[in-house]
Amino acid sequence: QVQLVESGGGLVQTGGSLRLSCLASGRTFNTYTMAWFRQAPGKEREFVTAIGRSGGFTYYADSVKGRFTIYRDNAKNTVYLEMNSLKPEDTAVYYCAARRSDYVPTTPVTVESWGQGTKVTVSS
Repeated sequence: QVQLVESGGGLVQTGGSLRLSCLASGRTFNTYTMAWFRQAPGKEREFVTAIGRSGGFTYYADSVKGRFTIYRDNAKNTVYLEMNSLKPEDTAVYYCAARRSDYVPTTPVTVESWGQGTKVTVSS
């Protein structure tokens, strides 16, 4: 399994921006579909966005569409989540996720590897 390490979380005001990064171990990063999930306090972990192995395919939850952008750099083994126009309801721990092949993991049970999470807090 691939090892994932997120970074970039923090405290930001409503309307602000953050960029999260997820660094993957190993030499097979381009064989994984990558995704971001988030979990707010007291809530279940939910899908945010996913990107295909080459970066040509992306998919977003309706709640973040138009505000968040996922992209990847396979040469750097890194997937990014650019978050703009942040809202208090975006406050959560954000998790990087991976699944080998072209299967798009949109539920937690379909994820093969998880990062440790990075906390994002949006103040009102």
